[in-house]
Amino acid sequence: MSGLIGKKIGMTSIFDENGKNIPCTVIQAGPCVVTQVRTEEVDGYSAIQLGFDDKSEKNTTKALQGHFAKAGTTSKKKVVEFSFDEELNLGDTVGVDLFSEGEFVDVSGVSKGKGFQGVVKRHGFAGVGQATHGQHNRLRAPGSIGAASYPARVFKGMRMAGRMGGDTVKVQNLRVLKVVADKNLIVVKGCVPGAKNSYLTIEK
Repeated sequence: MSGLIGKKIGMTSIFDENGKNIPCTVIQAGPCVVTQVRTEEVDGYSAIQLGFDDKSEKNTTKALQGHFAKAGTTSKKKVVEFSFDEELNLGDTVGVDLFSEGEFVDVSGVSKGKGFQGVVKRHGFAGVGQATHGQHNRLRAPGSIGAASYPARVFKGMRMAGRMGGDTVKVQNLRVLKVVADKNLIVVKGCVPGAKNSYLTIEK
């Protein structure tokens, strides 16, 4: 599955031909540089490693500086592997013209971290219930989490309070509404995970 590395610019909305307002996300997709070519003979699988977004040399290890120098490019902040059908060589550039308007893409990113949250926000629990009948401060409490004599323990995976967000999330089948080739931008219908300026992978 071929794709690109991108950056979330933000959300906006556009009107379609029927006058309907469609929420959409603007993504800077590429340009990405081929920083390594994986082959069956050497690596046991075939893939193309792409690099995106320049990084200062002083913040890059010597090993990575040499890795990027082989491709004849500057150090990159984000590196991801994709499987491309067409032949690409070290140092080639892949741009937003990989996508076309009307096709569907899958977008992956890291969701916004929300810290330690309770069961109502994290899992959509209703809480203990009514505010009457002596419910002093139990409105958002999880309630009972297990039985007594059997099984005499709490099952693994019990939905409880904890750290929320900060997970890798993939949103599938987002329609590409517009491709702005001169600015390396694509506009997809709907929302994608992550905050503004966070990195995304867009796959066909």
